[in-house]
Amino acid sequence: MHRLYENEDIAVFWDSEKCFHAKRCVTSSPATFDRDRRPWIDVTLAPSKEIWQAVEKCPSGALTCVYRHDVDIELDIDRGCSIALHSGKKIGECDFEKSENGWNIYHTEVLPEYGGRGIAKRLVYKTVEAAERNKAAVIPTCSYAAALLDTKKP
Repeated sequence: MHRLYENEDIAVFWDSEKCFHAKRCVTSSPATFDRDRRPWIDVTLAPSKEIWQAVEKCPSGALTCVYRHDVDIELDIDRGCSIALHSGKKIGECDFEKSENGWNIYHTEVLPEYGGRGIAKRLVYKTVEAAERNKAAVIPTCSYAAALLDTKKP
């Protein structure tokens, strides 16, 4: 399971397959990370600095964090894409096609001047989260999405 949690400042990514529940996040920011709450992560309940520091303590790499850089991610299931917007300008997209086999993520791109900010990762996670919530398999044929999701696991 892949989830994306965002507040005004940061985006937190969680990959349940990597998580072995070391409890460092929970003890570092108990308001943010509460295993008895659903969803168990709420990035609106603590300062971004505290959340970032808690995420950095994750020993498995299941939690990661990036700044949002005033970029919004919107999902358009009907058009088959997630779109990154900065001040209303489209700066990136993650395209997918739905079929009976699942959602094929076939293209992810961010304008070069916005590269290196985690925007592509946010796009893919937004798409994957939507597929998982719709009980659809994810088929990443896009090289970036495949590498991010590490589909070559044994």
